[in-house]
Amino acid sequence: YQINFSPVMAGSAPEGTQFDARQFDQKLNEVLEGQDEFFTSYDEVHDSFDVMGLQENLLRGIYAYGFEKPSAIQQRGIVPFCKGLDVIQQAQSGTGKTATFCSGVLQQLDFAIVQCQALVLAPTRELAQQIEKVMRALGDYLGVKVHACVGGTSVREDQRILQAGVHVVVGTPGRVFDMLKRQSLRADNIKMFVLDEADEMLSRGFKDQVCYTYLNHIVLLF
Repeated sequence: YQINFSPVMAGSAPEGTQFDARQFDQKLNEVLEGQDEFFTSYDEVHDSFDVMGLQENLLRGIYAYGFEKPSAIQQRGIVPFCKGLDVIQQAQSGTGKTATFCSGVLQQLDFAIVQCQALVLAPTRELAQQIEKVMRALGDYLGVKVHACVGGTSVREDQRILQAGVHVVVGTPGRVFDMLKRQSLRADNIKMFVLDEADEMLSRGFKDQVCYTYLNHIVLLF
């Protein structure tokens, strides 16, 4: 069992400057090439969801989903998201990684603003749709509006839903890039960006397509 977790303080670049691609690439490569079986630069461990400072309605969603006690990655990973830290996390499938970043995203949303505030990218349609279901379930009592932008579905329907307003968009790079180009999805209010399966995503060279073109003003979360 392996968990790699390395948070970097948000806002390390001067306020108002653009995202430093070279610094990001260097940091990501250091993490992905690390040989340690376990490492962390975040020492806080929370063995109960109740002590994480989460909103009551988010806790209701977490428990309704079937969670009773946080897994290892959830014990370390949820609170840094909620504190606005940039994080890189790695864990095996089935350890609660998706619920970790979904909880962090939901905790930080401003539900008074019905515009996209969080963008989650995944390498496949199936994974994106699975993340959407988890996000929707955990945020059920918060009234979160989530939409999956993936290939093989109606472009017009995506445009209609996005124009009506959502809090979170989950999708695959191709369709999300298309929605950004059409300006159906606007990045102005996006404050959280999550890459699932980050090593695979970045190896596909989509950074120039989405990150550097549209999202160079936001903090990246992994």
